[in-house]
Amino acid sequence: MKKFRSGKIILAVSVIVVGAVSLAFQQPDIYFLIKKNFTIFSETYEDVTLEYVDEVNPEMLMRTGMEAMLETLDPYTVFYNESQNEQAEIISRSNYAGIGIEAGVRDGEIVVVAPTEGGPADRKGIRAGDVIVEVDGIATETLQPEEVQNLTMGEIGSTITLTIRRYGIDQPFEVELEREKIDIKNVTHSTTLGVDNKIGYIRLAQFGLNSAAEVREAMTTLGQKEEGLDGLILDLRDNPGGILQEAVSIIDKFVEPGITVVETRGRIAEYNDAYETREPVMFDKPVIVLMNGGSASASEVVAGALQDLDRAVIMGERSFGKGLVQIVKPLPYNTSLKITISRYYTPSGRSIQSLAYTHQSRNASVSREEFANQVYKTRNGRPVKEGRGIEPDVESAAEDLSMLEISLLREGAYVDFASEYETNHASFEATELPDEVYDDFIRFLNESEFEYESDSEVLLMELSASLKEEDINVDDEISSIQKLLAEQEEKEFKSKKDQISKTLYLELLSRFKGQSERSSESLNRDTQVQKALQLLSSPEEVQNILNGAG
Repeated sequence: MKKFRSGKIILAVSVIVVGAVSLAFQQPDIYFLIKKNFTIFSETYEDVTLEYVDEVNPEMLMRTGMEAMLETLDPYTVFYNESQNEQAEIISRSNYAGIGIEAGVRDGEIVVVAPTEGGPADRKGIRAGDVIVEVDGIATETLQPEEVQNLTMGEIGSTITLTIRRYGIDQPFEVELEREKIDIKNVTHSTTLGVDNKIGYIRLAQFGLNSAAEVREAMTTLGQKEEGLDGLILDLRDNPGGILQEAVSIIDKFVEPGITVVETRGRIAEYNDAYETREPVMFDKPVIVLMNGGSASASEVVAGALQDLDRAVIMGERSFGKGLVQIVKPLPYNTSLKITISRYYTPSGRSIQSLAYTHQSRNASVSREEFANQVYKTRNGRPVKEGRGIEPDVESAAEDLSMLEISLLREGAYVDFASEYETNHASFEATELPDEVYDDFIRFLNESEFEYESDSEVLLMELSASLKEEDINVDDEISSIQKLLAEQEEKEFKSKKDQISKTLYLELLSRFKGQSERSSESLNRDTQVQKALQLLSSPEEVQNILNGAG
């Protein structure tokens, strides 16, 4: 019965010997602990597989054990089985498409790190920080970010339904999306702003290949157009990151040569590295970096470095807090392991990574509690904390959407109306949405039988169903309340007229004037951009903030 055991122990010993080279720097008892626990696990695995009362699938049993082991680490360390490896290869080379989101983990839940600008999810109003509860009815609570990401992939034109939970909205809601090929640009918009057009604005959507060169080109073009800029807004909102070297090259444009701007540190020396600036400073005027909860990874490297070196004011909302570095290691039988090997550290020495990244397991084998709230100092002595992503120097929250506005976006009401309007009109020259166009939109909604359920209506239906189960008839009362809610919905359309008109105007503008015109106009209506412009109008105030006196 135990004839395989000796071979198995030899295998265990060989694994230990091979691993000894890379683990030589660790504590002396690590070898004994590996050998001891590998032997215990090996014998337990064999005994259960061969002697358990019911027949056991050896592969499934082992994979379950491996997944449970990795569950005690961070959510980005995952094992890829044969089919997952093959699926990744198929997706990378075929006609597969997605919905334009990057999934991550926060507080043990799968969340949207950032929607791709202009992608299906972005157009339907999905936002950074939204919790993905289900994907086509599949609950995400036991899934890894990569598994959720794979579920969103499929054939071009196929549909997918996400169940979303959003902070401030009582009930989860569903959004149906159509998959499409996602073509992501790096610099999606650049222009000059301000009364005399002396403030540059660059929107960087990701840190893809050549993104630093695109930023340099945009800065050069903007500077030449207005005979030099007095300040710059670098917009990293909803930028999920990308290539680290591109991030370092972008920092290079603002910081003198020879300065370490980011380090990667892990247990293995070969994974430790420091990245320095090399080029002469390209821009020495005041800079504001905009960020939010969708700013992650390389975005946080840029924001953290410029904040620690007191080179830019960070404005907006706290970043996502993804400061872990992974590599994919091939394993036998066409499997692989994506493993976290190091963390990003900013010039002050703090880690970017949010501390809330374990799987909330009481048996977790790693802990970072000793680093919680540790305070570091910027070049000018300003205090900055570790373990919370990058916190802004100047807080500025984005406007929250009501359930009505969310419903209009997810149902595609703005897009559908704009298509009808474009069919019936040759041009659109208005500088604000005319009242008659808004009235046409309301007519369009009524004719298309647009419906949305407010939080109150959802709760009312749940109460009604619960009472019916108890054989309590309250139909008349429910009907009366529904009439009141209908009146309330009409009032909400009136109270949200300005916000609805703004979104509809931008949609029509993009149809008749193009995406660039829409982007420029949206900046004029963007409260965070306008706040940045106001701050840049006073270089002294910017410097006061960087000196810690702001």
